[in-house]
Amino acid sequence: MLVGYMRVSKADGSQTTDLQRDALLVAGVNPGALYEDKASGKTDNRPHLAACLKALRPGDTLVVWKLDRLGRNLRHLVNVVHDLTDRGIGLKVLTGQGAAIDTTTASGKLVFGIFAALAEFERELISERTIAGLAAARARGRTGGRPNKMTPAKLRLARASMGQPDTNVGELCKELGVTRQTLYRYVSPTGELRDAGRRLMDLSPGKGQVRVPDLHCDKPGLALTAVTVLPF
Repeated sequence: MLVGYMRVSKADGSQTTDLQRDALLVAGVNPGALYEDKASGKTDNRPHLAACLKALRPGDTLVVWKLDRLGRNLRHLVNVVHDLTDRGIGLKVLTGQGAAIDTTTASGKLVFGIFAALAEFERELISERTIAGLAAARARGRTGGRPNKMTPAKLRLARASMGQPDTNVGELCKELGVTRQTLYRYVSPTGELRDAGRRLMDLSPGKGQVRVPDLHCDKPGLALTAVTVLPF
């Protein structure tokens, strides 16, 4: 069974699908098997394309007037056709660039294979440029990703506040500008640093702590014991 898909970019009436409809009907598509969208090819919101792809069954052939009526870009087009091929569905393009594509024939499969290779080449180029850009940024001391909302200064305030029994955690989060989840990721309810907090403060367990050894005093009534001083 032949199923046709048509698309124009504007829904204000300035563009019509008459030319595409006539071409699809001449190609043998039944009028009841035509799907039409009035939306830009760059948008993902094309409900009739989704309905068209869902209605296709193994052995059917999807027919489009031009290749750009179907895919947003080459990568999207390749993904759509790969999905159709896996489902046993063909694709036929009537005119324009890609008119040689008819995946129901051997020569059409060959042409589409070239398109798929170009799309893969494009993905590799994008990946290489991205990796090179990240490496250059790191070499200049810049790192990607969203900045941490928790800072060392905020963490010191959080540690001091969480150690107080009358601390309102909700009010503390508002003051710090973080969520409860973020707060508890860095500091425990008793004010102890957690792993994320140690990394932020560049501390590991035991590092940065000052240990005062046991001291003995000969004077009666005065004794000094070991204490641990935690930095704030």
